[in-house]
Amino acid sequence: MNKKVILAFSGGLDTSYCAKLLSDDLGYEVHTLIVNTGGFSNEELDEVEKRALKLGATSHKAVDETKNYYEKVIRYLIFGNVLKNSTYPLSVSAERMSQALAIANYANEINATAIAHGSTGAGNDQVRFDMIFHVLAPDKEIITPIRDNQLSREEEIDYLKSKGVVFNFEKARYSINKGLWGTSVGGKETLQSMGMLPEEAWPTPITKTEAEDVKLLFDKGELVKINNKNFEHPVDAIHYLQKIAGPFGIGRDVHVGDTIIGIKGRVGFEAAAPVLIIKAHHALEKHVLTKWQLSWKEQLSQFYGNWLHEGQYLDPIMRDIEAFLSNSQQNVTGEVSITLFPHRFQINGINSPFDLMSSKFGKYGEMNLGWTGEDVRGFSKVFGNQMMIYHQVMHEAKNGK
Repeated sequence: MNKKVILAFSGGLDTSYCAKLLSDDLGYEVHTLIVNTGGFSNEELDEVEKRALKLGATSHKAVDETKNYYEKVIRYLIFGNVLKNSTYPLSVSAERMSQALAIANYANEINATAIAHGSTGAGNDQVRFDMIFHVLAPDKEIITPIRDNQLSREEEIDYLKSKGVVFNFEKARYSINKGLWGTSVGGKETLQSMGMLPEEAWPTPITKTEAEDVKLLFDKGELVKINNKNFEHPVDAIHYLQKIAGPFGIGRDVHVGDTIIGIKGRVGFEAAAPVLIIKAHHALEKHVLTKWQLSWKEQLSQFYGNWLHEGQYLDPIMRDIEAFLSNSQQNVTGEVSITLFPHRFQINGINSPFDLMSSKFGKYGEMNLGWTGEDVRGFSKVFGNQMMIYHQVMHEAKNGK
């Protein structure tokens, strides 16, 4: 009987529990797969492989999806200035799509009979993974030991201890997921409505205290240069900006949102580069796009972010919106000046050849150069004509005239 299972493996507490249970207690031939979406160094990937094999995996494979993740997902989150509930840059939900796609492809490639993941029964990831697997690997059984047995992190820790597994159990009390588009942090403080994560829970310590200026250059909506440094690919620029801004503690927050399964949840995150890029990109767009471009972009981008967050990446409407977002970026080129401070930043302004705030057409609140005062008198009368008619008719009707 073929009991070959692909386990989505990060090396954390949940997937370590799954690896040990599947190999030791359930008799599966476990093949672990880690999908790197920009959160692991080569040294960390080596450690994850050693851990997987030590836990009983028959084989282990690492797949680097970082650039695909950017090309297929992140670039549209930037184009759309997507922040869930005006706060969260979809640090985890976005990368789950890239991971799920790679896992499903690998399961089909090696003819596995099952796919396993470490999702709990109370979060969004279970739905995101399951939906992709149902579409791309419909013949595979989906195994989710933690969800099925309703396990707490303490119960997982007790199980691994009983198996003699050596693990940093104190660190495991916080669930940390690091990727190109930010790091999420979950722990006891995020399980309730009140409380902030302690300083030691954040992966990046605050070491910078003096203000620092940074300039971001966008070309058709994509980040290509930081200060005087050019980059071959936006992925490299994102990593570079994170190293500059992360030690300021910029981009730290706690997101409160509605989950796919209908409950509210909190999660901490640190995402210095994503937050800065989105805010800088949006500032540039406000100068170079028209009123209605900005209006429709905001509506479509909000839908895109919500639908991606809920795991619906394969819905064809997503490709349609991506086409709109890409087309909207033709003139989103220019430099944005930012000053970084501990825990905050300020955008100082932009410089772009496509800046529609050109002084030759007028200076807002001071001087007009493209029209006369009489032009505005006539415009105001015509623009308010329908409103004037309505109020006059209502007045006459109420007074019996």
